[in-house]
Amino acid sequence: MSTSPPSSEAPAEGEPIPAPEGETTLIETEYNVGQDNVEFQLGPVGVDVHQPVFAISGVTIVAFVALTLLFQSEVEPLFNGLREWLTGALDWFFLSAANVFVLLCLVLIVTPLGNVRLGGSEATPDYSYLGWFAMLFAAGMGIGLMFYGVAEPISHFSTALGGTTVEGGARTDWAPLGAAAGDDAAAERLGMAATIFHWALHPWGIYAVVALALALFSYNKGLPLTIRSMFYPIFGERVWGPIGHAIDVLAVFATLFGLATSLGFGAEQAAAGLNFLFGVPQTDAAKVVLILAITAVALVSVLAGLDAGVKRLSEINMALAGLLLLFVVVVGPTLLILTGFAKNLWAYVEHLPALANPFGREDTNFAQGWTAFYWAWWISWSPFVGMFIARVSRGRTVREFMICVLLIPSIVSVFWMTAFGGTAIHQIAVDGLGAVEAAPLELKLFEMLAALPLTAITSFVGIVLVIVFFVTSSDSGSLVIDTITAGGKVNAPVAQRMFWAIFEGLVAIALLLGGGLGALQAMAVSTGFPFAVVLLLGCYAIVRGLWSEPR
Repeated sequence: MSTSPPSSEAPAEGEPIPAPEGETTLIETEYNVGQDNVEFQLGPVGVDVHQPVFAISGVTIVAFVALTLLFQSEVEPLFNGLREWLTGALDWFFLSAANVFVLLCLVLIVTPLGNVRLGGSEATPDYSYLGWFAMLFAAGMGIGLMFYGVAEPISHFSTALGGTTVEGGARTDWAPLGAAAGDDAAAERLGMAATIFHWALHPWGIYAVVALALALFSYNKGLPLTIRSMFYPIFGERVWGPIGHAIDVLAVFATLFGLATSLGFGAEQAAAGLNFLFGVPQTDAAKVVLILAITAVALVSVLAGLDAGVKRLSEINMALAGLLLLFVVVVGPTLLILTGFAKNLWAYVEHLPALANPFGREDTNFAQGWTAFYWAWWISWSPFVGMFIARVSRGRTVREFMICVLLIPSIVSVFWMTAFGGTAIHQIAVDGLGAVEAAPLELKLFEMLAALPLTAITSFVGIVLVIVFFVTSSDSGSLVIDTITAGGKVNAPVAQRMFWAIFEGLVAIALLLGGGLGALQAMAVSTGFPFAVVLLLGCYAIVRGLWSEPR
């Protein structure tokens, strides 16, 4: 056991992870944080990186960006084929893995293991509920909610309403489950249930598993804040060797490509909004300039630090998102939204067993093209979001952690989708407005807002939200990747975070130019698969780690 004086203050930016406070069961290891690091000065810039994790990750990613930009026409069909094969052949695996993560989270809430406090029995939270929730939500899926908040409910509603089509003995439609041909009310229920399925318990369950593992083995067990640490109960001291190097390199790849996918979506939507409002050409060159400009803003946020940068921007974004959500509720079909929340939540519960079923599905396009891609995307994001949540969650009990990370964001996501998606469906089914349905994915949000008052103002707020979510994601992602490639050090030179922030933008540019959204999706899926295997092993390590802690 270890005991240290309790402290109510958050660690200052640049300080190492604090020692446990109160009773914990430390893991005795011969490894010291940073012992494999290479430190030197490059002019005025200090360098402190893990060897070989940084070298392998950095060289591979630089080569990937260069080759993708040099051979744009050749790589596009390769990316598309990779995405289709992975989601088609391994859809059952992605669905099964996500189910395991959610079940583990729910079990931890209701069992005595939920009494374990992250950071020790006397640890106190580093951040208030407001600051904590704002940071985890902005990092978790801010860009995704903006991009798909209108687009996905409309898509599922339309395909469900259109019914099923069969060619050669297999379904060719994209409707979820058995569809709801010709029935507006049933199609809306099924469409909203399918949307909520993709944005509620399952994605947050994936994030929560990674975040809990990192927080537990760092704050309670005294190990470095890297992905490899969660596997100490399985591999022991071997985790500091080649096995651990491979795990951390894979985590870097998953984080970078998962993040680049979201940044690419954000750039597409921001460019569409600027074209919609100001007539800015929606060209590849414009998207590249947009990514470069936002990456520059992210670099300023990196220099400001975690509390002054990410935390402040996250809180601003939460306030803007709340105002936009309130506006849609007030000026949209208010009664429909308020009553629809409970109805949609019940529809989600009702359809959840069938939607989560990994075997014997007839709706293969939906299960593979939507669900399998989403789960792979969330899994590829999980090192980034999980480590970031772990960094800001010290002092919470496991039960409190799981309720706040799993359930509260899920409820907010349900209400967001109900407000934005429900309003758009009402515009199509009741008002007879076809513009929002006919618009491309990245423009659907702005077409929905165009049918409401104050279009110019709300659309501009929407663009700002996408951009600031972009900045917070880039900043948070560079913090996480830098921690992994610095061997678990959280006080590495800030220039290294700037390096990763720049390359996040470059990877997003390379993928956009080398195949568009299809390329972005392909890389998210390809890194999500191997990391899903890693996380399934991590579930066992979490239970073993919690079992040894005082409760």
